[in-house]
Parts: sequence; C-alpha cells; structure tokens
Amino acid sequence: MRVLVTGAARAIGRATVEVLSERGHEVVATARDVRLLAGLPAGRTLPLDVSDPESVRRAVEGAGELDAVVNNAGLTGHGPLESFPLDAFARVLEVNTLGPLRLAQAVVPGWRQRGSGVLVNISSVQGKIGTPLEGAYAASKHALEALSETLYFELGHFGIRVVVIEPGYIAPGMKHEADYPGPPVYADLHAQWSGTVSTLTGPSGRPGPEVVGCAVADALEDPSTPLRVEVGKDAAMVLELRRTLGDTEFEATMREALGLTW
Repeated sequence: MRVLVTGAARAIGRATVEVLSERGHEVVATARDVRLLAGLPAGRTLPLDVSDPESVRRAVEGAGELDAVVNNAGLTGHGPLESFPLDAFARVLEVNTLGPLRLAQAVVPGWRQRGSGVLVNISSVQGKIGTPLEGAYAASKHALEALSETLYFELGHFGIRVVVIEPGYIAPGMKHEADYPGPPVYADLHAQWSGTVSTLTGPSGRPGPEVVGCAVADALEDPSTPLRVEVGKDAAMVLELRRTLGDTEFEATMREALGLTW
C-alpha cells in the first residue's frame, strides 16, 4: 500500500512512517521542511505545506498513485480564548482542519473512480472535549471530527474508508506554535492545568508516538476498522466518561479527578 503521511518530521508523524515501513508499506513522507525527513525509512520524501493549495497539488502529483493518506500535520497554541489572537486561531484551523480537507479533495476524485482508498485523520481526545487554555486546538479537532464523520458517510459507498484516530496525551507532546498567556488573572489556571497531564496519564507516564503509528497501520490493514479509534488509557477513560455522563456530572468528575479548584 502506498501511503502519504503529512507532518512526518517529528513525533506521531515520524513514528507512523517508521511503523508503516516496517510493515512493508511504501511510504511517502512529507513535511514543510523536507530536510527534517532525513533518515526516515520512506520510499520518497516530499515538501508539503497543507495550508497551501499549490503545495498540496504538487505533493499529490509527485507521490504518484496513492492508496491512503494519513493527515497528521498539526499546530497548537496555548492560552485563554479571551485574549487568543484571532490570526493565530485561524492559522490553527487552517492547518488542522482545512489541511486534511485539502488533501481529501485532492485524492478523493481518483479514489472514487477507482473504487478504493483510505483516509486516516489524526484527531485527539480534544476533538470530543474542550480543555482550558487549549481552545484553538480543541476547536480545530472538534471540526475535524465533524468533517471526518461527514466524509465517512459521503464516501463509504464509493469504496473509500475514513478513519479518525483519537490519541490521548502522547510523549513528547506537540510543540506549541506559540504561547499566549493572557492577562495575569489566568496565572492560577495555568499553574493548575500544567499538572493535569501527569494525573491523566498515570504513574507510567505518556505512551510514545509509536502506539499511534501502530493504530494507523492497523486501521489501514483492517477493512473492518470503525470510524473512530481511541489510543491511550487516558483517551479511553475520558471519552467513556464523556459518552456516559451529562455535562454537569462530567465537569464534576473531571474536577475531582484532576484536583481543579479554578
């Protein structure tokens, strides 16, 4: 299977390329700076900025006939929405939500004619819940969840599969595109929230990105994979609570579990 992976320079993207290559897939690894892809076991490396339509067109043409696309490239920013710069917010949506849609629009016509193809979108537990100080990222992943579910229903009868991977907190974590701490009144919230990740992930800490890479490979290889795949114990716990509890109960449970007083 020939698979194009976006955002392959680090963390989840890099691990996904490595796992797919180990399993015998032909991988086209992409990143904005192709020099960061040095050393990856990819059949081909290409520059790709998912926010640039012309860059997407060139990459898809350069990759040749694709069997699957893994939309992993992403941005995040940190800070309260009260003062989060709107241009930075728009940039997060541009990459995390419109980027995957651009790739889908580039490959789906050919897949539809062929009657096969697999689109894997890397979402997050934050695609289902809103978390303090990470509103831009959460909003972009909520939108990606909706976009993916819509594509799932629109494309299934053409033989095209859509899978959403929902990781919890993964080491080493995403690099913030920028930090916007906001007014000083948010200092206590910053301090409290910084300790929640270790509480959520437990004493064993965050799993490494290879667990997501394995989930991606499994999804590509198993036609019975459902629309959504949760990755990590913290994701499973939080998303189960989100499914089964009402808003008030969920908030109270998470506040108690995380020790939040804000």
